[in-house]
Amino acid sequence: MTVVEDNLKGRPEAAPDATAIELTGISKSFGPVQANKDISMKVQRGTIHGIVGENGAGKSTLMSILYGFYKADKGEIRIGGTPTQINNSDDAIRAGIGMVHQHFMLVQPFTVLENVVLGAEDGAMLKPSLAKARTLLTELAREYELEVDPDAVVGDLAVGFQQRVEILKALYRKADILILDEPTGVLTPAEADHLFRILEGLKREGKTIILITHKLREIMAITDTVSVMRQGEMTATVKTADTSPTELAELMVGRKVLLRIEKSPPNIGETLMEIRGLRVRDPDGVERLKGIDLDLKAGEILGVAGVAGNGQSALLEVLGGITAASGGTVTMNGRALDLSAQADAGERRDHGIAHVPEDRHRLGLIMPYSAWENACFGYHDRAEYSSPKGFLRRTFMRDDAREKIEKYDVRPANCDLKASNFSGGNQQKIVIAREIESNPDILLIGQPTRGVDIGAIEFIHNQIVALRDKGKAVLLVSVELEEILALSDRIVVMFDGAISGERLPQDTDENELGLLMAGIDPKEGPQ
Repeated sequence: MTVVEDNLKGRPEAAPDATAIELTGISKSFGPVQANKDISMKVQRGTIHGIVGENGAGKSTLMSILYGFYKADKGEIRIGGTPTQINNSDDAIRAGIGMVHQHFMLVQPFTVLENVVLGAEDGAMLKPSLAKARTLLTELAREYELEVDPDAVVGDLAVGFQQRVEILKALYRKADILILDEPTGVLTPAEADHLFRILEGLKREGKTIILITHKLREIMAITDTVSVMRQGEMTATVKTADTSPTELAELMVGRKVLLRIEKSPPNIGETLMEIRGLRVRDPDGVERLKGIDLDLKAGEILGVAGVAGNGQSALLEVLGGITAASGGTVTMNGRALDLSAQADAGERRDHGIAHVPEDRHRLGLIMPYSAWENACFGYHDRAEYSSPKGFLRRTFMRDDAREKIEKYDVRPANCDLKASNFSGGNQQKIVIAREIESNPDILLIGQPTRGVDIGAIEFIHNQIVALRDKGKAVLLVSVELEEILALSDRIVVMFDGAISGERLPQDTDENELGLLMAGIDPKEGPQ
């Protein structure tokens, strides 16, 4: 008996067009904020059903109700036509529902095998559970292209492989319905393509997939049906073949949205930053940057492309004063920057360098602190935020945060909420508002639209272009090649800690950039 057959054993058989999930009148409020308002939705068995909407539209709340993280204030859930009470995640798992969260729920020091078994042990003795899991993981990996070393420590795995572990966890618990929340937000294009092959394989085996994503291109490529949410309500459910990215964007935002970036040719000025022979070693002695030479010019967006782990993060962090360099020099307006371990991000801000880090949770925000506090962190010692005696001007700081929240459309519009209470996309808006509104000479920005909805993407892109048009320099790191090509005035590609090529966006395409990301320059051959 295969793993698939075993997973389906004991479950009632259904016709191919049977309804896997039916939600009726689901509502959920958090204090004065109503996250879901009388939502009804049907998901057909054996299909990939997309859910799209702006940040804060209620998508993740709805799926958290389905998975038992929250309990609806009212409404009914039917699984396979049967009314089902889901009070917690154990109820959801028993109903055949698995969920892969945007931020993975894995124990980093544990092995893949230990993570899969955790919470699903057969008894007090762990050894038999691990042996059983090893056999099943081998079958699951073969059937669904989910190959991963069961003895690997999760913390040592690339993000794409960690996501496979999350999917394996759900399948090990015999999930027939799999919910994925922004699954490609941390994946490279190649990893995303592999994930889609996995989802297609799961669909062929009769699994039902619910895909929450803000990427309309992915919705059009992979889903059968798509539901649109706006401001906590379900506004439409359509067959994917019968709609378009333009129509979906308008349904999401409630207005027409430009799906392309409109910008004038750059007015490139003097060189603001010179980077020469920059080298960085990590704590294990591995060289992450291998002699980088770059110039950042006023009035220019310099895009940096590359597969995650090839030095882009190290470049941002050393320029942002977070990590030390092991060699090389960086000068800004003719002044040498301190690249030693004694330097810090505050020193960089004093030089006019702002930094939107790739990992907003680890480096961009203090999650238990309020939005108004996060909206000025790093700049709180400036005159506008502090009195001459050094006391914080809290009233001004709150008013300043409210202005940023309004301008950047952060939802909910409550500056006193903790950062942890905002969706990922709205957390990103808080970080971007703080850094761009500081009016820097150079903006370092990593993955600017990760987890951000289509309307906010348009706004963020416009803010980056507006900064460029003020004569500032922008260093943009993104795994989204479409974003790199659309925003950049000049593109460099990184491979294995070095620059593998430089191109102008009008003279290249995603295929050529993809080869450079693999260390192959079509003009010169493999490096």
